[in-house]
Amino acid sequence: MVAEDVATGRFGRPVTTRFPPEPNGFPHIGHVKSICLNFGLAREFGGRVHLRFDDTNPLTEDMKYVEAMKADVRWLGFEWDAELYASDYFERLYEFAELLVTKGKAYVDSQNEEQIREGRGTVTTPGTDSPFRNRSVEENLDLLRRMKAGEFPDGSHVLRAKIDMAHPNMIMRDPLLLRIRHAEHYRRGTEWCLYPLYDFAHGLSDAIEGITRSLCTLEFKDSRDIYDWLVREVGFEQNPPTQIEFARLELDYTVLSKRKLLRLVNEGHVSGWDDPRMPTIAGIRRRGVTPEALRNFADAIGVARKPARTELATFEHYVRDDLNMRVPRVMGVLDPLKVVLTNYPEGQVEELEAPSYPHDVPLEGSRLVPFSRELWIERDDFMEDPPKKFFRLAPGREVRLRYAYFITCQEVVKDESGRVIELRCTYDPATRGGDAPDGRKVQGTIHWVSAARALDAEVRLYDRLFSQPDPDDVPEGQDFTAALNPQSLVVVKGAKVEPSVASDPPGTRYQFERTGYFVSDTVDSKPGAPVFNRTVTLRDTWAKVKDR
Repeated sequence: MVAEDVATGRFGRPVTTRFPPEPNGFPHIGHVKSICLNFGLAREFGGRVHLRFDDTNPLTEDMKYVEAMKADVRWLGFEWDAELYASDYFERLYEFAELLVTKGKAYVDSQNEEQIREGRGTVTTPGTDSPFRNRSVEENLDLLRRMKAGEFPDGSHVLRAKIDMAHPNMIMRDPLLLRIRHAEHYRRGTEWCLYPLYDFAHGLSDAIEGITRSLCTLEFKDSRDIYDWLVREVGFEQNPPTQIEFARLELDYTVLSKRKLLRLVNEGHVSGWDDPRMPTIAGIRRRGVTPEALRNFADAIGVARKPARTELATFEHYVRDDLNMRVPRVMGVLDPLKVVLTNYPEGQVEELEAPSYPHDVPLEGSRLVPFSRELWIERDDFMEDPPKKFFRLAPGREVRLRYAYFITCQEVVKDESGRVIELRCTYDPATRGGDAPDGRKVQGTIHWVSAARALDAEVRLYDRLFSQPDPDDVPEGQDFTAALNPQSLVVVKGAKVEPSVASDPPGTRYQFERTGYFVSDTVDSKPGAPVFNRTVTLRDTWAKVKDR
């Protein structure tokens, strides 16, 4: 559609799109789809894109949300041509309001909120006229100016468009345009006490800015009538903006309602807007996802008219696909079990070279990992009485230590409760690098870290915030919080990580071999005390749960 506009010169001006967030919360993954669409179209057709904050509600808006939005758009890789605010148009919007009153197209209604709502009627029954609908132009102008001057309390009057109380689109049944709110605006202070409703400000702001295509999600489809009516009635008749609706992103195991996200924060279900379990861009970034992965995901799901849920596994696929090709491999042990190599010289430490990237990644590099007499392995990599298909370490069994040597378990040491606390093994010095010169094979390869040189770390295993695909599908009498996943965060203390990561800055991403993708936390990591957040597992572990 945009390509056709350009080819025909329909608007007589460059393609101009806008991303119009309300600054009342942190942007989330649903906004990513809109950001990529609006900025992508402008970039594709050599046009302009406006970042416009629709800040018409002083009770919920804050500059911190503006700054978060700007930072997230830039982090995604986009830059805007103009930074604009609906609050900059308050004077112009008020002039439009007086124009509508003068034309007999708007009136001041003195009913309360409940009366106005009841008067709108229902989908099957028409509304009823307000008793104040036929006030004279002079009386309406007088009241409107006194509303602007602050003479009346909140809720005493509103300005309504005068359209049709029997209109089949209920939004067109004399919608509210301006309301009184004696509240301080985060940008305009106490300069105004008469604030435009979203539907009044939104379409007219597009027209003021010369937007060509107004791209929005399907819930605004019915609002198109009032946008077009307002734009036409105030005089923007020459090639006004045209609204196009598309299906919003609905992602499994996730909520994207800002009201619900605010509840998660305020009620302490998460640690904040940037909690790595949150679908906010700030949370996703802190979890270690890259902007490229988000853009690839947005491109893949595309733009459609028909609403549909997107599987979280699809998003995780693009995260894994991106990280696999860019992050170095390191070894980390989350549940350490000590291994003592009884035939390895005491006090000796050797440096073994290990590749940082696998052969199928177009990056090169290696790191040195220290090897010593005492090692840590994953507790799950040992079983005293293993089943038939367990190919890792067991009494009398030989396995390969990745990039190191073959070892054989000779003795199992337990504490008084019978818990295994140490394995005593021997190593074959002829198998340095992980291969046997005599050609013998082993079925298991496990990762490890040197006990003498390992870094102690906290590892946070983040998982899906909700335990079911649709968090709103809960029994009657409960709300979405009943579907919260109690295992969405498991904190592992005392994990052991190879020392090659010690000098890396917070925010560095890795693949912990055989475990998953991780990032050093940008908030809580400290020198000598790293904290690692799991970005995503190596494969979709929930698929097995779903298949059971």
